[in-house]
Amino acid sequence: MRQFVSFRFWLAIAALIGLTFGLWYVLVRKDDTVTVLGAPATASSRLTLTQAFNSLGTTIAPTLGGILILSEGAPVVANLVKTKAEEAAAVQGPYLVLAAALLALAILFALVRLPKITHAEEEPGVISTVEKSVLAHRHLVLGAIGIFLYVGGEVSIGSFLINFLGESNVASLPAGAAAHYVSYYWGGAMIGRFIGFGVMRYVSPCKALAFNSAASIALILAAIFGSGAVAMWSIIAVGLFNSIMFPTIFSMALHKLGKQTGQGSGILCMAIVGGAVVPFAQGLLADSIGLQWSFFVPAACYTFILYFGVKYAGMYSTK
Repeated sequence: MRQFVSFRFWLAIAALIGLTFGLWYVLVRKDDTVTVLGAPATASSRLTLTQAFNSLGTTIAPTLGGILILSEGAPVVANLVKTKAEEAAAVQGPYLVLAAALLALAILFALVRLPKITHAEEEPGVISTVEKSVLAHRHLVLGAIGIFLYVGGEVSIGSFLINFLGESNVASLPAGAAAHYVSYYWGGAMIGRFIGFGVMRYVSPCKALAFNSAASIALILAAIFGSGAVAMWSIIAVGLFNSIMFPTIFSMALHKLGKQTGQGSGILCMAIVGGAVVPFAQGLLADSIGLQWSFFVPAACYTFILYFGVKYAGMYSTK
């Protein structure tokens, strides 16, 4: 029996790994397709809209999962008398629904004729992008660093937000009460992306990125040096200004990569590993100098993003 359970466990782990690789590939193809389908000047606007619906999914999914798995009306009620097998059975229904939805989506994309992506020929005298390494594009390399630091800073703030709101000089909230405010942080990113979709059709993506990163730095510093409601709402408000950063950095980094757009997109998607590294670094700093001061780590991340936005301010405009 133990061997059978072990086999099922590792089979589930293998399935999750396979799902991760599949979703990663979809993310790569989706982002670079959205980037190149249309005018380069509005690429950030298009990608911001897709990210907005992504945020909508991350906002709804946890609540929906709680209703299907943990609520009183779910097939298995989360209480102490249920066996492990019954608890595991509670997730079967939602996973089957998810599998059916992904299958329907795969069939849809197989039947729908998407436009073929082509890249304009490069100017005479310019070295072809095919003849040099994709890493020779400085804006791609800096963009990958920007994605690494952005995802790291965003996840780091979200990870330590409950602990921060529990600080005696901030809000002294218990973990259960503070958890509700985390949804405000992530919800702010969703709202900001819907707003950014319209704004960045008229405002340069580089300027929008520089403004949002500067606002994020100011809010984090207010949270570090402030206290009470000021510190609490300052750190939560960072979520609103996080909104357009990922799609804007992404589209700026892929600008004029031509046939290497897909390869560049893969590099950018791998850079999201910053979401695992930066929170670890902030945790180490929090253990040594205190939680509130440790927020200098995400502030430093946004400082680089500010530099990236300012450096490539003339990359393209919305005109």
